Order: sequence, then structure tokens, then C-alpha cells
Amino acid sequence: MRGVRDDALPPDPFAGDPDDPVWAFSEEEQATSEPVSAQERDELLADLRDLAVYQALLEQRSVRGVVVDCAECQEPHYHDWALLRASLEQLLADGRMRPHEPAFDPNPAAYVSWEYCRGFTDGITATAKQAANST
Repeated sequence: MRGVRDDALPPDPFAGDPDDPVWAFSEEEQATSEPVSAQERDELLADLRDLAVYQALLEQRSVRGVVVDCAECQEPHYHDWALLRASLEQLLADGRMRPHEPAFDPNPAAYVSWEYCRGFTDGITATAKQAANST
């Protein structure tokens, strides 16, 4: 399994900062992060494959990424394709995601939900199958 390259992620906004919030976690807590289970690993790999398809189909239609409604803060979170891929790869590699900066002033019209991506892909697939069967 390959890890996530540091250059694939946005820069750490707290790099070198002695007041970095990560220091609030003890080294013991950081060391006890559990690796993902075999089932979670399979699900993450499936999500990464799906993400590649969604990006290939939707990026050319000016969709910048995926919006996720955060249950914790009740706000939408906008993830560009590369950030979402890097986050999923980090979760796969380390069992947790690194903190990241939210998108700056995102255009909500340029992001779609994961469910929209799945439905759009299903529609494209069904249309392609119909076209292949009618020829």
C-alpha cells in the first residue's frame, strides 16, 4: 500500500508553530490510532475508484469536487477532487485524516454531493448501455 505524498496535501497551516493544536493530543493518543479493518479498507478502495470515475465524468462539466454536510458543525464542507482523494488515501494509510484548511470562499454551485455523483454515473452508464443495445 502506498502512502500519501506530503506534496499531494495542502501545506500544514501550523507547521513550526509551537501553539499547534495537535499538541493537545498526547503522543500516546496519537500512537493508538487503529489501522482500518479489512472491510473499511475495501470500502475506502472502492470509494477511491468511484472518486476517480466521478472526477473523470464531472470535472469536464466544471464540477470542482464534492460537498459533504458535516453532522458535527452543521455546515457544508467543500472538498476539491485532489483534497478528497488525499484525505481518503490518508485515512487508508493511517486510520485517520489529517486536519486540513477548508476551501476558501467556494462557489457552492461548483460542488455536488456524493449521491449526485453516484446518480450521475449510473445515468451515464445506463445511457451508454441503451445506446450499445440499440445499435
